[in-house]
Amino acid sequence: MINPLALTTELDRIFKENNLAGVSACIMGPEGMLYEYNAGFIDQDESVAPTHDTLFGIASMSKSITALCTCLLALEGKLSLDDPVIRYFPKFRIPGEPREAVTVRQLAMHTTGIPPMEPLEWSIVMNTPGRGEDEYEKKLRASSPNTMDTIEQIIDYIAACPYPNTGMPGQNLSYSNEGYAILSYIVDQAAGMPLERFMHKRIFEPLGMTRSILDNGHMAAYALSGGNMTSLFEMHDGQRKCDDNWSVLPPFRGCAMVKSTSRDMAVYYRMLAAYGMHEGKQVIPRDAVELLLGNTHPVRSTLTMCMGINKRAFRGHVLCEHAGGLHGVSTKGGLVLGEGIGMAVLCNQGDEDMDPFLFTMYNAVLGLPLDTSHEWFEAADYPFTDYDMLTGRYICHEGIPAVFTLSLEDGKPVGQHDETKTSLIYCGGTRFRSMKENGTLCSRIEFLVANGKAWGVRCGTRIYHRIAE
Repeated sequence: MINPLALTTELDRIFKENNLAGVSACIMGPEGMLYEYNAGFIDQDESVAPTHDTLFGIASMSKSITALCTCLLALEGKLSLDDPVIRYFPKFRIPGEPREAVTVRQLAMHTTGIPPMEPLEWSIVMNTPGRGEDEYEKKLRASSPNTMDTIEQIIDYIAACPYPNTGMPGQNLSYSNEGYAILSYIVDQAAGMPLERFMHKRIFEPLGMTRSILDNGHMAAYALSGGNMTSLFEMHDGQRKCDDNWSVLPPFRGCAMVKSTSRDMAVYYRMLAAYGMHEGKQVIPRDAVELLLGNTHPVRSTLTMCMGINKRAFRGHVLCEHAGGLHGVSTKGGLVLGEGIGMAVLCNQGDEDMDPFLFTMYNAVLGLPLDTSHEWFEAADYPFTDYDMLTGRYICHEGIPAVFTLSLEDGKPVGQHDETKTSLIYCGGTRFRSMKENGTLCSRIEFLVANGKAWGVRCGTRIYHRIAE
């Protein structure tokens, strides 16, 4: 049973400690709303507080909704998850792989072999009014080969991509926004209507998500909100900046462009937690939810990527979750599978970590101490010995290139993420926690080894490739 006072006190501490602008969170259970939390502000004057009906961006939390649309169409025989992508886009190909090798399922599970690349970041700076003015965005704008505003441009870029693949199709997880851009347009074709309309008709409307919309930009979302929609905040050199320059990235619709509320998203996750049940009715077929995150996806103490959502075992429960981030957007949603509990935390400040909020909320509903750890890379009680296989530099090309370096200092492993130096905690296999000097987590990393040498390292969910020395 949730202790509202204790939970609010702890969430207030997290909110203040991280100097956030505004946060709205909600927990839904089988009988309705179990808890809501709102703090901070949503406007430039810092005078209007959020509510559970305030519209926020949800960014990549959009992905599981798009994947669920795909599962619904698969159940209806309008597509197969094992269809080759070329059935819908004949020009699609990944360099070095047979054209027929990549499937719809692999798009949804981030296992196509598409390496991290620039098109999402290019699309933002080339299409978003009021953006592209800082040095990072100027570099992106200068490097973009085109306006990156059509799915055909993304498909052409993938086909000519100069970066190594992340493995054979179906082999390795490496998060791909481009894969979900393509998936959005496959839904268009299979449904015989735009993804926006299908998502509204088959998911938002049956669940009573009346304040949710797939909107590339924000004008339609703002109209829906009746003015109860947040502005966007970012921290620059210790100062909070505010604007309403919502990201516009035309081909990446189902990848990151849903706007919603903490209440609506908690309702959505509660429905998944109840295998499609909503207020006593089977509003989404159970088999569609099974395809999305059910028994075909293994349960482990480390994360399993299902279709647009993660899954993990935790103290006798199964938790599923996904985060999101864009300019002025930091979010995370989760659920307790099979127990009818869903929750969401939405923040209007970019580049912030919502894990402490969500994990505290999990602990509250599971009756655990609120500070119970959810770390799934647990320190091993034995050392790693073959660092010569791992040392080197690794690069990711999602936006301006990012580099991770592993070296040895006095025989101890030291990481460096661009300019951030980290220590490494060994967690079994080739897994490590990369920790900042202040003791906070920088990234969970796992090296991918073949023939006695690591060819890549997965930082979070992206595979970085070794740079040839």
